[in-house]
Amino acid sequence: MSDDRLFDSRDLRRVLGTFVTGVTVITTADDEGRFHGVTANSFSSVSLDPPLVLWSQAVKSHSHPVFSGAERFAVNILAEDQIELSKRFAKSSHEKFSGVDVDIGDGGVPLLRDCSARLQCRVISRVPGGDHTIYVGEVLAIDHANRKPLAFGNGQYLSTAPHDLADGAQSSSHASEARREPAARLELQAGA
Repeated sequence: MSDDRLFDSRDLRRVLGTFVTGVTVITTADDEGRFHGVTANSFSSVSLDPPLVLWSQAVKSHSHPVFSGAERFAVNILAEDQIELSKRFAKSSHEKFSGVDVDIGDGGVPLLRDCSARLQCRVISRVPGGDHTIYVGEVLAIDHANRKPLAFGNGQYLSTAPHDLADGAQSSSHASEARREPAARLELQAGA
């Protein structure tokens, strides 16, 4: 593999940031029953049959040793009003769960309340991926609330809404007007 790239990691990060994602907090419990969690937008579905999902975590992350040894994790898909929860779990701290109400899931894994959705998973593989570890999990249980999800893109939290051009029935003049309208966004400090 050539090291003669025409871009640096900052440029790559900026380009990858144009891909809008949801925001999750991945949670687990260690062998002593202590809770651990990390904000991640590197979450994706893999398969419906069997039900598989994946997420990735930086090897340098403070909680990487815990997640790399855990047999279970939960994916808490945050709702649009949970920005502060996203910021809390994006920082390194031993007090992330202080004052946070949780439900206890399979294997003692904490489940955050009031999320858009939650998936309880069993790790089936860990794959090295450069400076990250990719976790693939089998989904064992799910729950879903009728709450709009939180989104993230271009270094900002975003609100989600149906697109008025999705049905394709709009006139071209209306489409031009729609493109000029700024997207509804919530400002944030980069780094979730």
